[in-house]
Order: sequence, then structure tokens, then C-alpha cells
Amino acid sequence: MSILDGGTIPENFTSAIKRENPSHLLMVDAVQMQKQPGQWKIIPLEKIGNYNLSTHSMPLSFLIKYLEITTPSQILLLGIQPEKMDLGDHLSMEIKNSVEKFAKMLLQILKEEKLLD
Repeated sequence: MSILDGGTIPENFTSAIKRENPSHLLMVDAVQMQKQPGQWKIIPLEKIGNYNLSTHSMPLSFLIKYLEITTPSQILLLGIQPEKMDLGDHLSMEIKNSVEKFAKMLLQILKEEKLLD
């Protein structure tokens, strides 16, 4: 298992992702969903166009399509409602806490399923 922080330019990490050749790829990004800051939701890939995704130079939908074509990965997009989605904004404490809570839950699931040591 590898973790990459793509920041605002996740397309720069396509080579690293292809080298890893993952069976699964979880992408986490700020998504405007009209929810409380810190709330999260799995966004179906075919519905990405219905949401305002963060401020990347390349639309995330393009990146996902490229990865679907060039990797065997099953891709999942986790959207987290930000407080603000302005270029240059940093993660608020509320959002950081939400991400940490999700990460702990995911690690627990992976351990229980014996997918992670």
C-alpha cells in the first residue's frame, strides 16, 4: 500500500501510480456537496460532473479517465466538504480531523479484512 499526496497537481503523480500498478486506488479530494464542512461521501465516478471539485489545473474527471485506461485500478473517489474552496486555501482543522477519522476507519477495515498487516 502506498500513499501519495497529489496536492493541487495530482496529474504529476500518474507515473508513480502506474509504477505501483495498484489494484485499487482511493482518491480523496475537496468536493462542494452542500454539506457541513468535514462531511464526506463516496462520489460515483459517473457522477463527478454533478459536483464542483477542487481547484486543480486539470479536471479530476480527466485524470480518472486516464488512470482507468492506463492502470488496472478500481478507482474510488472520496469527496470531503471543505469550508472554502478558494485557490490557495489550506485545510482547516475541522477538515483535517475528518480526514484523520476516515483514515483510521479505513485502516481498521483493511486490518480486519487482513488486507493490511
